[in-house]
Amino acid sequence: MIEKYRKDFNANFTPEKYAQFLKKLEDGYQTIPFRVAETPIFITDALKAKLIAAGEEIISLIKQDNFKELTQKAIPKEWNVPNETAHPHFLTFDYGLCKDKNGEVTPMLIEMQGFPSLYGFQTHLTKTYKEEFDLEENLSPYFNGLNEQTYIELLREVIVGEHQPHEVALMDIDAPNQKTAIDFFVTAKLLGIKILALEDISKEGKSLFYNENGENIKLKRIYNRLIFDEIGENTEIFKNSFDPREEIDIEWITHPNWFYRISKYTMPFLESEFVPETRFLNTIESIPTDLENYVLKPLFSFAGMGVIIDVTETDINSINDPENWILQRKVTYEPVIQALDAGVKAEIRMMYLWAEGGEPQLCINLGRLSRGKMIGVRYNADFDWVGGTVGLMSSPY
Repeated sequence: MIEKYRKDFNANFTPEKYAQFLKKLEDGYQTIPFRVAETPIFITDALKAKLIAAGEEIISLIKQDNFKELTQKAIPKEWNVPNETAHPHFLTFDYGLCKDKNGEVTPMLIEMQGFPSLYGFQTHLTKTYKEEFDLEENLSPYFNGLNEQTYIELLREVIVGEHQPHEVALMDIDAPNQKTAIDFFVTAKLLGIKILALEDISKEGKSLFYNENGENIKLKRIYNRLIFDEIGENTEIFKNSFDPREEIDIEWITHPNWFYRISKYTMPFLESEFVPETRFLNTIESIPTDLENYVLKPLFSFAGMGVIIDVTETDINSINDPENWILQRKVTYEPVIQALDAGVKAEIRMMYLWAEGGEPQLCINLGRLSRGKMIGVRYNADFDWVGGTVGLMSSPY
């Protein structure tokens, strides 16, 4: 990481500054239920170039004419939603920071999604880090020559489009109480759109409405944050609202099918120096003898649920739906971020926006710091200098 900025940041860090930073971050919003790290990540030009190159390789696969054919089986039959769009509006690629054979920091793909992430919160987080820790003005989380203003304009183009903000709603189950609700509120503030829980939406014919001050307002677009995995078999929930799997008159931003198409399911189709060897479990003819170097992941789960880190032959043989699992070579995260006491492991999410009629555009990033066995929040509950963060770069791209 950029040594100059890291040394300066650590030398000037105090717990009091961090407490003030958190206070400012939550000012005007509800309490943030996930841990935000003490520090941003300072991304070097060399690492930035690799992150960009890795993303371009993945996007070349996604843009292939046969991509939908390749990934058709990724969509569970019971969750296939009609009127799929030609492309997703969001792409996020998660990379663990590792070291290559030359000892250089290099990204390795861990996860990918055709689904939105914290596109609003990351701008707010960046601004707060820079103000509260008095960071240099040239440090930026943005790519492609974007700045805060032009990034928000692009976000508005993708999410709101040509509609009026009141005709667009961010939707999730019990939206205001989700762990990521801070992103919902920041996005609503930036774009002027509504935040609606699933049950706030009603259906008349094929049209969707929400009620405001006794008036039914017709929705034209849904900024979809609803993950079907969270519903599971509890489809009764749709009776009080609408069923997304029915024919409805709505524009999806982005269409729910892309959550499945661009996911762990896509990884076996990728061959790259930035992608660990990944195979569908049902295609493996003989079980590797070095299983300690592999991890077993279910295709249809999220937030790391169901992942088996210490894989055994018994684990593999006991799986009765191997077509729904992948066996992936383990990635060794290196503690490349220097905290006050020791090195910390990191993951960087590269976040793209794909406007209608345009090309996917790398825009911003998200980081996670970890000292635990895995990156997730629940594996780092008892540590400091861990949690959500952002990568800052000193030269524009």
